[in-house]
Amino acid sequence: MARKNKGQDIHGWVILDKPFDMTSTQAVSAVRRIFDAKKAGHAGTLDPLATGVLPIALGEATKTVPFAMEGAKLYRFTVRWGERTDTLDSEGKLVASSDVRPERAAIEAVLPRFTGEIQQVPPIFSAIRVNGERAYDLARDGEEVELEARTIRIDDLTLTDCPDADHAVFEMRCGKGSYVRSMARDLAHALGTEGHVVALRRLVVGSFAEAESTTLDGLREMAHKGAASEALLPVQTALDDIPAMAITEEETSNLKLGRSIVLLPRQAQELKASRRPLTIAGKDCSFMALATLDGQAVAIGEARAGKFQPVRVFNLPR
Repeated sequence: MARKNKGQDIHGWVILDKPFDMTSTQAVSAVRRIFDAKKAGHAGTLDPLATGVLPIALGEATKTVPFAMEGAKLYRFTVRWGERTDTLDSEGKLVASSDVRPERAAIEAVLPRFTGEIQQVPPIFSAIRVNGERAYDLARDGEEVELEARTIRIDDLTLTDCPDADHAVFEMRCGKGSYVRSMARDLAHALGTEGHVVALRRLVVGSFAEAESTTLDGLREMAHKGAASEALLPVQTALDDIPAMAITEEETSNLKLGRSIVLLPRQAQELKASRRPLTIAGKDCSFMALATLDGQAVAIGEARAGKFQPVRVFNLPR
């Protein structure tokens, strides 16, 4: 006998304000239980010691996770000067120290070195795979871990506060694959000292922002009142970076069968005018578009040569 699927068909995005000392996986499980949803995932891991925006996809929204993960992130973080830990945060063991405490002017002077496309070596305590194993597993086992530098994009790095000689607060807007903990290490080294992250909060992921987030306690209270669905955002929320077009009932039926549809000249022109370079998980998605019926997502597909070919179809109730 086939195993019965547990949970309900719940579809949409929840912008969770992840609490301190909880893994992203634990946060997803908690939200999934609150909604009793069959399927859930998240867009971009947050360390247990980090708080803030963790977009969680339920049901058909999981098909849009790769698009959400490509969105720009905004972090606020505090660096503790003079000490470096093996994990590059306050959870690790002290491995290096320095008496140097950089002044505000010196800090601001090095920031331009860390904007634009730069090379960054990820922390050894990270989920990057090394010969099939997670780097953090190897590091915890005491093995020597060497990770290669990667090209990342830092759009903006600003010093916002220096509350005392030992600490500095920054905001960083960056692309996918950037590590705040590595930034703290590299900033410290550029200033002739050591450093590690003692506070980290994510404020933005793509189109998901802190102002729209909700806490686990808030979700539980809403669920208790039977109003949890009020926290759900539409499946297409993560697709703001690709153009959208309205289609008909007949075209919807064809797309759901995997068939391409013919674009009207006006549609083709509008999609072409909205097109911009876009790479998702290393794949060119510049021709991607979203087809909608009455404002509801129907399919993501490629719009070219006068046709729209579905790539991912959404199975949403109407």
